[in-house]
Amino acid sequence: MDFDSFYSASYDRVRRAMTLAFRDPALAEEITQEAFFQTLKRWPKVSALDHPEGWTMVVALNKGRDLHRRRVRHDAKQGLLVVLQPDAESGERHVEDRMMVSTLLEGVSDRQRQALLLRYITQLTIPEIAVVMGCAEGTVKATLHSALTKASLQSKETTNVTE
Repeated sequence: MDFDSFYSASYDRVRRAMTLAFRDPALAEEITQEAFFQTLKRWPKVSALDHPEGWTMVVALNKGRDLHRRRVRHDAKQGLLVVLQPDAESGERHVEDRMMVSTLLEGVSDRQRQALLLRYITQLTIPEIAVVMGCAEGTVKATLHSALTKASLQSKETTNVTE
């Protein structure tokens, strides 16, 4: 079977399956197109498989999961970035909070700051942070723990001084 015949016979079935799986027709269309592009790039090997359509479905499902994860992370980050129009009192509090966070981040090492930002601002998981920082997961956990401990102690010292 050539790719054009395979595409004609399988495209609609894969797209419908992705629509059912992700409940988003636009996402289903996008990942189905990407899956068929990947299939075309590897057609000599894929066509030799017992079920090329199954391979294409798995590629589409994996792509859909990846896109879904990215969108969830992006939405989580957007929630951190959006600032509503505050009234004067909450605006002052917002400035105070930002100044305190800045002060706390200045009080930790560069490596600890990087770990904190990757974990709590970019919402990466411990394994993802380990890859980014080029270290073991246990090292990331220890770094985060020591950074949070140091920031907590610094916060208590700052609070006691101002009261």
